[in-house]
Amino acid sequence: MITFGMPTLIELSTVEQTAALCHRLGLRFIELNMSFPQYQPERMDIDALRKLSDKYSIFYTIHIDESLDPCSVNPGIARVYTETALKAVELAKALDIPTLNMHLLRGIYVTLPDRRTYVYAENEALYLDALRRFRDSMTEAIGSAPVRFCVENTDGYDLPFLRRGVDTLLESPAFMLTFDIGHDHAINGIDEPFIMARGDRLIHMHMHDAVGAKVHQALGDGEMDIPRFLELARAHSCRVVLETKTVDALERSVLWLRRRGYM
Repeated sequence: MITFGMPTLIELSTVEQTAALCHRLGLRFIELNMSFPQYQPERMDIDALRKLSDKYSIFYTIHIDESLDPCSVNPGIARVYTETALKAVELAKALDIPTLNMHLLRGIYVTLPDRRTYVYAENEALYLDALRRFRDSMTEAIGSAPVRFCVENTDGYDLPFLRRGVDTLLESPAFMLTFDIGHDHAINGIDEPFIMARGDRLIHMHMHDAVGAKVHQALGDGEMDIPRFLELARAHSCRVVLETKTVDALERSVLWLRRRGYM
């Protein structure tokens, strides 16, 4: 079974506007994006969010701030990012939020005469140690709650330190995988084999169509084999965010799904 939801859209400035649209389209959840000012943990009213959840018969997931990097070489910055993630865990436990979606950043790179190299690649032991501390801190904070961090593919797991980083996080049962099919299409599908080799950890998907590297298109507007990915989502009982960037594209994506019997 697939559970469909929607992303935070910049056209909608309040949670209630978003929840009303989510309900009208027959979607089940909103992925609150902590890169937006109104969705910072300190600004979110738990009681108000719970009332909207009841009023519109929806639930929430969270997209962690896309700049979050607990591996920063500056200990103070890394500590603040970790504290931010811990606040998201607290919010998730208070609102029965099952998924905290996060990116795994490549960090800073240096362009040498013959190649590009990443600071994390050249200091992999420090990078992996930082990930282990972050992983263990989140695992302890989650405890027995049904909350999971889902690591999303973004620019590709083409670098060895990134692949080892993902596997380091997956050593904890508190960490799972998000498959963003549009991002993967933009890099010629290099991430799918890596993700599916760990398919037992796949529980969340970001779904949007694409034409080459032009992503976040409405379903049916691009060149991707969307039905294949819907079957993959169904096989793994994924929550699926229809990750368009506009209300219009979201509405057209829902219509595309309805006409083909997926909703």
